[in-house]
Amino acid sequence: QVQLVESGGGLVQPGGSLRLSCAASGSIVSIYIMGWYRQAPGKQRELVAIITSGGGGSTTYADSVKGRFTISRDNAKNTVYLQMNSLKPEDTAVYYCNADLWTGEAGGPYDYWGQGTQVTVSS
Repeated sequence: QVQLVESGGGLVQPGGSLRLSCAASGSIVSIYIMGWYRQAPGKQRELVAIITSGGGGSTTYADSVKGRFTISRDNAKNTVYLQMNSLKPEDTAVYYCNADLWTGEAGGPYDYWGQGTQVTVSS
């Protein structure tokens, strides 16, 4: 069994900062891409940022968060982070952690998702 557990969400004023964490645990052999997605009410889930496992981690960001959010990972802890600065009301959403990982099961790697953490940006 694999679990992704997110933490760090909450209520913050516009211009503020939050740091999300997501720890993967269970029967994990390798984790490849880790990332964050978000879903606002009435909207589809969208990519926020992803990071690869090797070479220091290559990153990709949604245009809407470039320059404000930073994704990082600690491979030894199977953990991915999302530092969110200069938050805007439009960043309000449920943020989901995602990991493309292999448990040794035939046909893998497979995608796993966390349960989501609410981020609300409001004055």
